[in-house]
Amino acid sequence: MTHAASRTHHAAPTRLVVRTEPVDEIDPLIPRADPRTPLLWMRRGEGIVGLGETLRIESSGPDRIEDAAAAWRSIAAVADVDDRVGLPGTGLVAFGAFAFADESASTSVLTVPELVLGRRDGRAWVTRISLATGDPDGLDETGGPGATDASGAPDAEGAATPPGLAIPEPAPKRQVPRVTFTPGAVPPEAYEAAVAEAVRRIDAGVLEKVVLARQLVGELHEDAGLRAAINRLAEDYPDTWVFAVDGLIGASPETLVRVDHGTVSARVLAGTTSRGAGEASDRERATALAASTKDLAEHALAVASAVKRLAPHTARLDASPEPFTLQLPNLWHLATDLKGTLGDGSSSLDLVQAVHPTAAVAGTPRRIALPVIAVLEGFDRGRYAGPVGWIDGDGDGEWAIALRCAQVEPDGRVTAYAGCGIVHDSVPSDELAETVMKFRPIVEAFGG
Repeated sequence: MTHAASRTHHAAPTRLVVRTEPVDEIDPLIPRADPRTPLLWMRRGEGIVGLGETLRIESSGPDRIEDAAAAWRSIAAVADVDDRVGLPGTGLVAFGAFAFADESASTSVLTVPELVLGRRDGRAWVTRISLATGDPDGLDETGGPGATDASGAPDAEGAATPPGLAIPEPAPKRQVPRVTFTPGAVPPEAYEAAVAEAVRRIDAGVLEKVVLARQLVGELHEDAGLRAAINRLAEDYPDTWVFAVDGLIGASPETLVRVDHGTVSARVLAGTTSRGAGEASDRERATALAASTKDLAEHALAVASAVKRLAPHTARLDASPEPFTLQLPNLWHLATDLKGTLGDGSSSLDLVQAVHPTAAVAGTPRRIALPVIAVLEGFDRGRYAGPVGWIDGDGDGEWAIALRCAQVEPDGRVTAYAGCGIVHDSVPSDELAETVMKFRPIVEAFGG
């Protein structure tokens, strides 16, 4: 593992050559993704797919996001970019996934692909990213903190990696792979006990809210099965952010932060109920959620947390006046949208650093909730509930919270995660049932 914190200060940033050109059409995107190591970010059929790897920035520890942001600024500052499309996701981009916890054993990563295929607002493009040719000063090409080219070492003569990847044809549709999931580190009865203990601590005044998660584990035996699983997520949950970065795949409904030419936006979710069996029952559930004292209180804590951490970086920040009910195929959420104007020149990763972890995935107060999570959950969340998304050369980007997700290891091990916000009137059996609902997208994506 290469740690960003172990940077050598004399190393010069890797110089990248970036060329974005419009193309007629590259729909659909997902069937063109790499079948074994897909790199993808999309919603409603639009987004970006990355192929190959020109550069990789790895980091870990408490400064993992800050270190990655600094490394990215250095790389972007010297990149040779010719962007002939000018839409979000064009030009120089990196896909990223960060560990939830400071002490996590999981590596955080920014990956710059060789080839990016993109679609947005009815337009399509291709971006090719390679190492710059020549290095007249003989400077170190490793790019500072934790950065390497795809081979792990620079070319001895500083020659560019040729943009040799062709635009792949879409693969034929296939059945989703079959994965049998079983409880992971926290079986159902242990989860209910953890919820009960959290409620005791909340009632004792130790904290107001804590988010507790549990795992399901399984094995994927098909090399190319990930692409089919991602396609299933995109078909079933088109209004979520569907992502695949370094084996982390999922469909998140929650926008952590989005930055686009000085505009900042986020979507906060907290408060959940299942969908009704029929239309009348479904409306009743949504109405009950919108009036639920427990869910409204949990939601208010999450919104206050996001506003507190975004406000210092914005010249203006507005929230939707009341929470609204967000409909997903398997459940209802209480949601609040935030929108504002960037006030201090922060990049999207700088804002990710400011807001992560939110009350929606950690708790309130955060400094109390995080150690409680470590004790009561008893496992490393890895990248679950961490930031996942992309950043461009200007610092703009889109980042979600990695929810409704699973980490797929190179050996085929699959770990899925789901969690619930625990407040003073949480009922352990109800929270367990909520995790079952939240596991559904991933379980079904793997044929369950």
